[in-house]
Amino acid sequence: MFEEGNLPGSEAGPSGELGSGQSLSPTVSEVGVRPAGSQRLPARIEIPTLLLAAVLYGAFGVLTWFHEVLPWWVLLPLGGYLVAWHGSLQHEVVHGHPTPWAWVNEALVLPSLWLWIPFRIYRDSHLAHHNDAILTDPLEDPESFYLTPEAWRTAGPLTRAFLWAHNSLAGRLLLGPLHCLWQLCAAEGRRLLRGDLSHARAWLLHFAGVALVLGWVLAVCGLPFWQYLLFFVYPGIALTLLRSFLEHRAMPDPAERSVIVEAGPLFALLFLNNNLHVVHHAKPGLAWYRIPALYRSDRARFLAANGGYLYRGYSEVFRRYCFRAKEHPLHPGERRTDRPDVGMVLEGAD
Repeated sequence: MFEEGNLPGSEAGPSGELGSGQSLSPTVSEVGVRPAGSQRLPARIEIPTLLLAAVLYGAFGVLTWFHEVLPWWVLLPLGGYLVAWHGSLQHEVVHGHPTPWAWVNEALVLPSLWLWIPFRIYRDSHLAHHNDAILTDPLEDPESFYLTPEAWRTAGPLTRAFLWAHNSLAGRLLLGPLHCLWQLCAAEGRRLLRGDLSHARAWLLHFAGVALVLGWVLAVCGLPFWQYLLFFVYPGIALTLLRSFLEHRAMPDPAERSVIVEAGPLFALLFLNNNLHVVHHAKPGLAWYRIPALYRSDRARFLAANGGYLYRGYSEVFRRYCFRAKEHPLHPGERRTDRPDVGMVLEGAD
C-alpha cells in the first residue's frame, strides 16, 4: 500500500510540482531490475497468496465477531496487525498477484479493512513510485517524505515542529495516520476543485469495499465504529508506516536508496517480506513467498548494491529512532550549509 510520504493519491511531492529524475544505476540492474511500474500477471494461480487471503479474512471475521469477549489490549494489536496485513496483500495485488485475471485480483482486496484510500489510487501511485531513478525525489516520487526548499521555506514553526516529530519513529506511528488522511483529502479536494473526475470510479469501488466492511463490523458484529477506528484502522495504518519509515533514503546512487531490514518472522509475515525492500525494487514482480530465498542466495550482492543499507530487525530501528528524527525533512540534495534555516543532515543518509 502507501509506501512512504506523500499519500498515495497525491499528484506529486509536497510542493505539488514535477521535476526530473536520474538514470537507473547499473548496480541495481545487475540484480534484476524491471522497468518502473511494470507488472506481469502470473501464468498460474499462486496458491500461497490465496491461502493467506483466506486466513486473513477468516481471522478478521473471528476477531470482530468475538470482540465483546476480548479485552482492548487483545483487540488493538491483533486488529492493527490484520489491517496492516491486508495492506500488504493489497501491495501484492498491485504487482499483479495472485491470479492471471486482474479483475479477480482486485476483487480479492475489494473489502477496505482500513477504510481510508481507494485501491486504484494507491495502485497507480505505487507503480509510479517504482522508478528507482526518481526514488525520494520530492517533486517526482509520489511516495517521498522529503520536502523541497520552497515547501520548507514556507512552512511555519508549527508545521516544521510537526515535520521534525514526524521524522521520529514515535511521531510517525502516532501522527502519521492523521497526516496520511490529511494529505489524501487535500489532494483529492484539489482534484475536485479542478473539475477532475478521473478518480470517480476508484472512489465508487472504494465505497463498495467500505460498505462491505462496515456492514459486517457494525451491523452484523455490533462493534462500535469508534472502536473499529481505534483498535483496527489507526494501528493498522501505523504498522504500515513502521515498514515505510526507513524504506528509502536519499542517496546520489539510486541503487543505494532502498533498505534491507532483516526482520523476524512476525514482521516478515506482516509485511510479506517487503522489509527486504531492495529485493522488491530489484524484482517487483516476484511473489512475496519467493523473496527470502532469493535474498539468502544473493545476500552479499544485494548488500553491495544498496551500499550496506541494513538493519538487523525492527528492534534496532526502534532503539535508534524512537524519539529521534532520522534526518532533516528537507531533501539532502537541496541542503546548503550556508542556509541557517536548513542546516546539516542530522544522522547522515539513513
